Amino acid sequence: MVFTYTLFGDRGDGTYLQVDESHAHLNMPATFVFARGLDFRPVKVNFKVREDLKWKVATQLKPLGGTLYYAPHLQYFMDSPTEISNFTLREFEEESNGKKYTIRVALHHHGTEAAANDYFEGVKKIVKQEKAVMGGLPDYDFGTYTFLSCYVPQASGDGMEHRNSTYVVGSFPLEGEGIKWALSTVSHELFHCWNVERIRPAALEPFNFEEANMSGELWFAEGFTNYYTDLILCRAGLISPKEYAADLSGAINFVVNSPARNFFNPVEMSYQAPFADAATSIDPNNRGNTFISYYTYGQVMGLALDLSLRNLNATSSLDDFMKLVWSKHGKTESPYTVRDLQAALGEYATPAFANDFFDKYIFKSELPDYAKLLESAGVSYTKAAPGKAYLGASFKKTDAGPIISSYTKIGTPAYKAGLESGDLILSLDGKAVTDVESIISTIDALTPGKEINISYKRNNSERSAKITPEENPAMQTKLFEEAGLKLDVDKSKRRAAWLNAK
Repeated sequence: MVFTYTLFGDRGDGTYLQVDESHAHLNMPATFVFARGLDFRPVKVNFKVREDLKWKVATQLKPLGGTLYYAPHLQYFMDSPTEISNFTLREFEEESNGKKYTIRVALHHHGTEAAANDYFEGVKKIVKQEKAVMGGLPDYDFGTYTFLSCYVPQASGDGMEHRNSTYVVGSFPLEGEGIKWALSTVSHELFHCWNVERIRPAALEPFNFEEANMSGELWFAEGFTNYYTDLILCRAGLISPKEYAADLSGAINFVVNSPARNFFNPVEMSYQAPFADAATSIDPNNRGNTFISYYTYGQVMGLALDLSLRNLNATSSLDDFMKLVWSKHGKTESPYTVRDLQAALGEYATPAFANDFFDKYIFKSELPDYAKLLESAGVSYTKAAPGKAYLGASFKKTDAGPIISSYTKIGTPAYKAGLESGDLILSLDGKAVTDVESIISTIDALTPGKEINISYKRNNSERSAKITPEENPAMQTKLFEEAGLKLDVDKSKRRAAWLNAK
């Protein structure tokens, strides 16, 4: 049976497709129809490229000559994004497990040759450091791994992992902050070729293209991958230890100060992926109070586990635990459950250690002692704004004046005072406020613990309330040297083992 269909596509990211004069940016589930019941039949596709535009094909599909490509079955075909454009191709070889693999970078961008060189060298450093963490590369099918790197103005920033390739996408040029963002995505998505593509949750195997695929393991699959994202950049010399340490506070604050921990643990957060990761709805929701991204939640749990293991003895680390998980579930491609991870941690450390960690932090929502853990590696964990007032509300500008821009967080002064999203703020502590800047300056002048009046308008009705500011709960992280603290030999050694190149 032969049929044709017309397809509209104008979103170049890790999920959808975009076809214009510069490229055909194809993610297969958004591009191709498929027939139920024929999942295990091989697939061949012939791309009719724009030769007048010097288009070429980059994909993890097996080349059969010319523009004809092959996949052994539907799952592999759907997992094989394809970039067709006049891209620049760079390659290097990496040896692992007695084999040589070709790492390809198909770079579609409008930047300079110097920017392309910097990007390529960054990719090489990331590959080497991630290979060191996991003890070797996966046995890539057809001997190649391909970065489909697309940085053009009409693209949408994103990254999506695949078995032997990744789409890493941005609308920014590869210079300044742009290349930092780009290499961060490279680091994250490459780590997925171990953690999630081969170390794979049982709930996602096989992938169902007609239903939502829910998994309780995304705190590990995405979160631990997120932990390694910046750690690898630090080890590769692409960011400094000073930058890495300072950036830790963002994720920790996000989790520690979220009321959502009172509602769900990391496993339950993971199950909410269909409502959070590029899913859409138009109804207002209160997820700022009830949801923490499993990326971030898992990231800070990965940090806690890594530092906890390094405090057990001088040779333990999350790196070696990941190697064990790789040997048990990745190399064998034996799908895992949360309990399998707990058992593996018990095998690597002790059953008591594993049970304690999972019972407190994975099956419940308790918090590790980040101050103690970070201090053990020479990183301080202190108040970011000691003595500064905090209301727990965010504001935005409108023509009528400053309003509260989102639902107030449970337990904060604004929440206790009964303030809600959309309230128009009129005055604070007897001082009229007319814009966001005046609100912020007024809050900065307040004293934590001292009750004040707040006037606001809701549904065109003026109201007032009492509100008691609290001390800003935000924490900051710094290397001991940056915080004016002394770094002893033990902490120095532990930090070096953690952050230095492998």
